[in-house]
Amino acid sequence: MRLIPSLLGTALALALSAAAHAQTKWDLPAAYPATNFHSQNLSDFAADIDKASGGKLKITVHANASLFKANEIKRAVQGGQAQIGEILLVNFQNEWPVYGADGLPFLADSYDEAAKLWRAQKPLLEKKLAEQGMQVLYAVPWPPQGVYTKKPLNSAADLKGIKWRAYSPATSRIAELVGAQPVTVQAAEFAQALATGVVESTMTSGATGVDSKLYEHLKYYYDTQAWLPKNAVIVNKAAFDALDKPTQAAVLKAAADAEARGWAASRKVNVDTLEKLKANGMQVLPPPAALKADLAKVGETMLKEWVEKAGADGKALIDAVRR
Repeated sequence: MRLIPSLLGTALALALSAAAHAQTKWDLPAAYPATNFHSQNLSDFAADIDKASGGKLKITVHANASLFKANEIKRAVQGGQAQIGEILLVNFQNEWPVYGADGLPFLADSYDEAAKLWRAQKPLLEKKLAEQGMQVLYAVPWPPQGVYTKKPLNSAADLKGIKWRAYSPATSRIAELVGAQPVTVQAAEFAQALATGVVESTMTSGATGVDSKLYEHLKYYYDTQAWLPKNAVIVNKAAFDALDKPTQAAVLKAAADAEARGWAASRKVNVDTLEKLKANGMQVLPPPAALKADLAKVGETMLKEWVEKAGADGKALIDAVRR
């Protein structure tokens, strides 16, 4: 009979041990190739959390839109199909204008200005995402955006009628304003769209240019440094709240580290990828004066339209950036 308490004690100890070592598994869908610096940063972020939590939280990164397409990730996180995910904020401007603030041409056209914009934008995003059952963990900018084409450009008039790859409401609007023909193509399908002639120009970063081997199809890159759109990592609030406090702390610490690491990586990638484009035969050029002036006018038009839609939040954001 004395064995029974002993066995019960052993069983209870094993149960408590199992609970202490219970493992939570999260899926993290992302839209870009595993070799992209954003995706590599996500892998480091997941590894940091695994280590800091003692293996209690395991995050699997699903790169290159292998789990959800780019425009599906936010809804998947909100609905709990994925606990955490990486989104390109400008993709959701039609849902709420503030998501698209960092896609406004020439509003924030350097890393320092992009950081200033993020400080103003983040509290607004936190409030909006909280209303939708999510929270933002960190955000990292892409390198500055430029124009890729098959033929040389002197002004925006040279873009008229050209098939322009759009990936967000803002890039579609730019196409409309310069008279190009916008075609929506996500990053994972970009190379194929170029190879089949579906698109023949775009406005994106040097990083995407290298990821998609744009030098195989396009010959010119005009370094307009128009804007620095951000990828943000968002988490389902219920999933986050279900973690114990030490694991929550591990996630937040890893997120802060990932943000700092990602901004530094973006700066380096900007330099490295432009060199790679050149090495593969692409002409990397400053924009001609007429093209720069034309695009500045596009930026002014888009900013005015955006502020009208964004209302008080938008005006407050722009005022903060321009202080």
